[in-house]
Amino acid sequence: MPDVDLADLVAGTAPEAVASGFAYTEGPVWLAEASALLFHDIPSDRRLRWSERDGLQTVAQPTRKGNGMTLDREGRLLVCESAAHRVVRHEPDGRVTVLAERYEGRELNSPNDIVVRSDGDVYFTDPAYGRIPVYGVERPRELDVQGLFRIRARDGALELLCDDFAQPNGLCFSPDERRLYVNDTERAEVRAFDVAEDGTLRGDAILHAPVGPALAFEDARRNLLPRGFVDGMKCDALGNVYVTGPGGIWVLDPDGRHVGIVELSEDVANFTWGGDDGLSLFCCCRSALVRVAMRVRGAA
Repeated sequence: MPDVDLADLVAGTAPEAVASGFAYTEGPVWLAEASALLFHDIPSDRRLRWSERDGLQTVAQPTRKGNGMTLDREGRLLVCESAAHRVVRHEPDGRVTVLAERYEGRELNSPNDIVVRSDGDVYFTDPAYGRIPVYGVERPRELDVQGLFRIRARDGALELLCDDFAQPNGLCFSPDERRLYVNDTERAEVRAFDVAEDGTLRGDAILHAPVGPALAFEDARRNLLPRGFVDGMKCDALGNVYVTGPGGIWVLDPDGRHVGIVELSEDVANFTWGGDDGLSLFCCCRSALVRVAMRVRGAA
């Protein structure tokens, strides 16, 4: 892939706050059929919906400190519920199906971010941040690892794929799904795994480090958050990796080269592509939902 410049990716217009007044936003997912965005305000324990037509609405409260969200291949909403240490699926008839809650008999820590492979397998990170005040419910941990997990589509089995993270957080697939990127907030790094045909992971390398400051778990527990730490992560359709960091969203090419920063005036926790043309980057900042015009779409 030839070198890419930030100007090739970002339209260059000023970021626009489309909604504000939040405590700490997270977990955005675009609903194409509704032309609307879902996201969470974690401290207020709300799930919100924003659209150009209807503005802002609260659609669920409480959410068990809902965090990361995505859609499965049938368009059903998958949610990481940090305070309930589980991953759930919202069915079309309103029922909620628990997909993962315990590993080998012990409670998960607090599922944080989530992606779905084209075969229906679900991958999620399980740091301990949902077991501290503000971002979850303070309580002791039962697991002795903070891992990367997979829920197999064929039988619903839960697999621990990697157990050597300090605090795994954002994750995303490359457009061809041959790579899975996972970041570690406590180590301020982005890792790249090779994905085998059966969905297991083979290789493991550091794509880029450091991305901003490390965030020690004890500092997070005391709500002493540094400016611009590693959190949400996505790929664009060209294979570039976007990850939160100091100043906004850092852009890395597939080789890990730092392309530039999508600059935002407020810390950003997560983001996703959306809009009717797919060229809006919706950024969940600390107190606002911000829209950035792009020249490239997100990975499907």
